[in-house]
Amino acid sequence: MTECCGPAPGAPRGRPACTGCATAGAPVDLSTVKALLVEPALARLNTAVFYFCADTKCPVVYFAADGQRFLTSDVRARVWQKEPPGDRAICYCFGENERDIRAEIARDGASGAVNRVREHIAAHRCACEIRNPRGACCLGDVAEAVKRVLGETRLS
Repeated sequence: MTECCGPAPGAPRGRPACTGCATAGAPVDLSTVKALLVEPALARLNTAVFYFCADTKCPVVYFAADGQRFLTSDVRARVWQKEPPGDRAICYCFGENERDIRAEIARDGASGAVNRVREHIAAHRCACEIRNPRGACCLGDVAEAVKRVLGETRLS
């Protein structure tokens, strides 16, 4: 298992293409895949090196070079990259989501979501490698969501 919000030691180099859409996949730890698969999907799992597909239009979440693949219907959590914008969960450990970020910006003119997540990371509370379907730290995703929502707010 990797240290939360740090690089995965020994992660495979190169980015193979998703078997569903040909988007380059990002390596994901097998423990993440096992933790997030629903029981019937977990029963089909064979040990392999898995990759995460972040393409919004593709139903594949995890895929391996040996042909294994798991779809959005095979995972326990809604995968924010696969959901339409609006109220998607961005931070799987601490519940930061687009709906609350949008409301906070409307109310206060800014969002403290990034700082809240940073504080949790500093306190060693996050478990991104298990809870986040991407198996990686969500801080960049939260920052990008805040930036996007702020941009939307300024345009309206």
